Amino acid sequence: MRMNLKKSTVFMISSVIFFAVALLLMSGTVCAAPLKIGISQIVEHPALDNCRDGFVAGMEEAGYLAGEDVIYDFQNAQGEFSNAISIAQKFKDDNVDIIVAISTPIAQAAAQVTSEIPIIIGAITDPVAANIAERWESSGNNITGMSDAAPNEAQLKLIPRFFPEATRVGTIYNAGEANSVVQVELSREICQELGLELVEVTASNSSEVLMAAQSLAGRIDMFYIVTDNVAVSAFSSIVKVSLEEKIPIIVADPTFVPEGGLTSFGIDYFTLGQKSAEKAVQVLEGKLPTEIPIGKLEEPEDLKFVINLDIAEQLGLEIPLELLEEVDSIVLSGMSWNREK
Repeated sequence: MRMNLKKSTVFMISSVIFFAVALLLMSGTVCAAPLKIGISQIVEHPALDNCRDGFVAGMEEAGYLAGEDVIYDFQNAQGEFSNAISIAQKFKDDNVDIIVAISTPIAQAAAQVTSEIPIIIGAITDPVAANIAERWESSGNNITGMSDAAPNEAQLKLIPRFFPEATRVGTIYNAGEANSVVQVELSREICQELGLELVEVTASNSSEVLMAAQSLAGRIDMFYIVTDNVAVSAFSSIVKVSLEEKIPIIVADPTFVPEGGLTSFGIDYFTLGQKSAEKAVQVLEGKLPTEIPIGKLEEPEDLKFVINLDIAEQLGLEIPLELLEEVDSIVLSGMSWNREK
């Protein structure tokens, strides 16, 4: 009798525990461990920072809250590819669920270190030219994400509209960054079609940018700065020469217009980060990265036309009224003013 009672008691206790665990699982109170996402960028500057912040915001919009559903490991390679490799290795050793690679060198480093962890790219002009994807439609590996390919042709076509007499355009870029080489080669062709000469100077690190800008003084009518990480990381040096020599700057990234550029027609990097997060969510929902095409921001609402009237005044320029009627945003008295849409 006692033996049966003991068995009955054990059975009852086991049943209670079983049903309690089942109820907890059904109610969602038993939570899986947070996701681990490693985010790395080659340097800190407004465009890459906006892409990073946009990614986090996009994940939150999808229901992945920082500190609860996902733990982020933010890293900065300080402009060094060797650091990018070390960071990618750290992410691999930490067994992160996803790597977010912001900029071409970071993506190349991550792809070199791991072929298994999904890599979501951001702020990369041409992943195929950078040898990290086989095709835009399908990477053929563990990579997907978003490109920050700038509308270079539309940007360069602003030059004759702003400056009909201009003939020489100067650019500064890092010849070791595939992202920049692609843009400069395309810009060279477009300039030829527009009857302009592209004068090119290279800089391998931010400390060389001031000298590169100074070397262009007296040889060009304006600067055109592509989304090159070395050039924009020392953008203040280009602005210094711009103001001293009265050489306006057209910049591929609108983020830098308030920093001293005259104008830009380009993508919004915060939106780019949000779109990259959408790709990450697809991976988390079970798709393979190679099944997700690498995207671009090509819709009109994703592009911004910005003019800095403060800089125009300092350079002694008068902006045509027709251009002012087209802008999405102006910088005036140190503040950005957006047109209502």
